[in-house]
Amino acid sequence: MLENGTLLDGKYKIINQIAEGGMGIIYLAMNEKANKPWAVKEVRRNGVLNFETVRQSLETETNLLKKLDHRNLPKIGDIIETDESILIIMDYIPGKSLKTILDEDNHAQKQEKVIDWARQLCNVLGYLHTQDPPIIHRDIKPSNIMLTPDGEIKLIDFGIAREFKDQKVADTTWLGTNGYAAPEQFGGKGQTDARTDIYCLGATLYHLVTGCNPSEPPYEKKPIRIINPNLSEGLERIILKCTREDPNERYQSVAELLYDLDHYKEIDDAYIKLQRKKLIAFIAPAALAVLSFSVAVWGYVGAEDKKRENYDYILANADSVEDYYEAIITDPTRTEAYIGENENDSKGLVKYLLAGDEELTTEEAVYLAKLKGGLDVVGNDNISSTIDVMGRLQSSNPSGFKEVSYQIGEAYLFYYTIAVEKDKYATAATWFQNASDSNHIAKAYCDISTCLQNISKYEKAGQMAKEYKEYESLWQQITELKDNADALSNNEEDTDLKIRIWNEIINMVRNNVSQFCEVSSKEDVAAVIQSIDDLRLTVSNSFLQKNIEALHKNAEITLAKINSVKDQQSAKEADQQKVNDTKNGSNNSNRNN
Repeated sequence: MLENGTLLDGKYKIINQIAEGGMGIIYLAMNEKANKPWAVKEVRRNGVLNFETVRQSLETETNLLKKLDHRNLPKIGDIIETDESILIIMDYIPGKSLKTILDEDNHAQKQEKVIDWARQLCNVLGYLHTQDPPIIHRDIKPSNIMLTPDGEIKLIDFGIAREFKDQKVADTTWLGTNGYAAPEQFGGKGQTDARTDIYCLGATLYHLVTGCNPSEPPYEKKPIRIINPNLSEGLERIILKCTREDPNERYQSVAELLYDLDHYKEIDDAYIKLQRKKLIAFIAPAALAVLSFSVAVWGYVGAEDKKRENYDYILANADSVEDYYEAIITDPTRTEAYIGENENDSKGLVKYLLAGDEELTTEEAVYLAKLKGGLDVVGNDNISSTIDVMGRLQSSNPSGFKEVSYQIGEAYLFYYTIAVEKDKYATAATWFQNASDSNHIAKAYCDISTCLQNISKYEKAGQMAKEYKEYESLWQQITELKDNADALSNNEEDTDLKIRIWNEIINMVRNNVSQFCEVSSKEDVAAVIQSIDDLRLTVSNSFLQKNIEALHKNAEITLAKINSVKDQQSAKEADQQKVNDTKNGSNNSNRNN
């Protein structure tokens, strides 16, 4: 046990003990020079059974946290190992754990508070799950969630967290906390993945809003409205979906879960009934119109005018994803709610998602993905149904369908924050393929995606000859894509597209420069990038001018990388020539002798 006043590593002064548990003691320490408080976790060798296992768990936790940076995660300062103990220096988090709050209040927490906490947890889990490789926490429960005095959540204790590996084997044997842990955490049921954390979060939300601990008898999770009928039916459905036994029946990502948490009231029966009343009020006049042919015709025209009027009004006042969804549902055959009326129009779902940061985050991408699956509406029979909006757009407006698909594909390709090149292209290609029969650029992107998928497949299989054959095809697709970009007009809209395509080409070359220099002439690879760098475009738009400057900088860096590869290969060839010359000289000498 550390005494008050003890100085660790010459800078962390122990102030007092603040907690004690089965794993050790936690102290409050102060770095007096930096005037910053820290928490010190002390785990003594003689204080725990199987110290090496505990030590491994602590190393896992510290190594994971050291490389992470998120406001809802603690930071690791130092790890100090002595003959007697291991000391972990981490952020001091003022406040209480949610378990302590539950124990002190001795009752369930307010629903609105719990949903706010859940949103924060979704944000930090989304961050963890989009790491490369993804990080799965596996032990989300009230005791591992801290609440600061200003209402901010901190997720702690990464002792059994793991980095996800893409393999079809079980990874876990009896790790986790009964009642909160997902079935797959107890061995023999496959890997733990992002859906495992979703189960744990659902079980935690259940405990918080009901006050019933799922890890205590009778070890069950009833629908929450059986325990408290005043709770939201929307929240009940969310928790039930999170805690399905089969991972395939749960939310497949925290982005999907976060969307429903943001709209849980809309799932409630009260909302459904309200929508039903609105629908009946809309349908009733149309039903009366069928009394005669002339009235029917008038009613149809009137309904179409009303639909157009509603669509235009909703779109003009849209300032949320839900507003754009509502406009799309009102008339799926018009393209304005998807992508705006033209390039200068700031409206449209795609532009709304990209506004501000010019990025498409993983969470934002879910909103576009929902278009493929269809948008939900409630019918007059009080039953929720799904409208295939893209299907209706395709059948009624084929050219509009292709344009919408192409622009969504561009959003994924140019703005998606996912780091893996082949995955970005694969996602974009699912949209580009809808327009690839009439759009040369869309077809090129689809072909590039196929090459990248094949390269990954052959690389994993160790089939180098096939892998490099795909690199040859990829290089051909890139040069064709450049030709298509070069053929675009010089108006402002096309110039913007040119710059984005050229940047994509440069990035592709830079990421695969060694392989391209193997399958093509090294001079040809440099020539493609040089030809882009030589195009000194003149534009009046200051935003485009900045993009052009960034393009040339990117080209310069890539050319330097190509030259570096060339220099390395030239040196290698020269060394090989020396070896050959030496062998030839030796052979000649032997013959003379």
